Amino acid sequence: MSDGSASGRSDARSGGRAGRNLPAAIAVGVGLGALVVGTLYTVKSLFLIVVLAAVGIGVTELVKALSTKDIRVPLVPVLAGMPVMLAGAYWGGPGWLVGAFAVTVFVVLGWRMLRGEQQGYVRDAAASVLVTVYPTMLAGFVGLLLAPDDGRERVVIFIAVTIASDIGGYVAGVLFGKHKMAPAISPKKTWEGFTGSALACMVIGGWLVTWLLDGALWQGVLLGAVAVVFATLGDLIESVIKRDLGLKDLGTLLPGHGGLMDRLDSLVATLVPVWVLLALFTG
Repeated sequence: MSDGSASGRSDARSGGRAGRNLPAAIAVGVGLGALVVGTLYTVKSLFLIVVLAAVGIGVTELVKALSTKDIRVPLVPVLAGMPVMLAGAYWGGPGWLVGAFAVTVFVVLGWRMLRGEQQGYVRDAAASVLVTVYPTMLAGFVGLLLAPDDGRERVVIFIAVTIASDIGGYVAGVLFGKHKMAPAISPKKTWEGFTGSALACMVIGGWLVTWLLDGALWQGVLLGAVAVVFATLGDLIESVIKRDLGLKDLGTLLPGHGGLMDRLDSLVATLVPVWVLLALFTG
């Protein structure tokens, strides 16, 4: 999730991720986990509201961050399209998600056009489509995951393997991290940390798929292996965005974590492949 998920030995001496309050980060993580599980296993629609709130805050953080470089993304139509996409995915399926996404894109582009400022339109339009896809449309796949009768279990697997990537990468990076993975993008990431992420994802994936969905062990291991690749890509993509904008974090809402978007990067990136694989495995 964050740039420090596969940090090196120096973080161990500083008591955690560089510049982070590790006890606060753990407390916030536990609190968020309790909120997710509590709403997920009470009323599904309540969990969707939590997803909408979290992603909405993340989108707002991202739009605000882009504005520091004078990139203007129309926030109102993006936020208005998000519940339509999520609800369409949950109650209508993939076709409704794609349709709502396409309509939202054109509304966002038209909204920006009607501002009457032609200068910078292409730049703003490209950023607007980016924000409408990442994280807005991708979050709609939560609805697709949750819709089946075993949707709660699918969501638990999705969240668990992604968190396993972060924790496994952090521990392995602190204990063994020496070889930088992408120093120009995320200096704290190491190949040793990535290996720890992969092992943790495959173990958790294999366990949960067999336990919660009665699937085969190889299916869970494969899901974990795919998830770690996309979780790492999500980390690196957000790191590139923050470096381009000259920011350490996209927000300050969560102590020890940064903003909500800093927590959502890996989750958003793993949503689609996890949904596809679980759909294939369960028919």
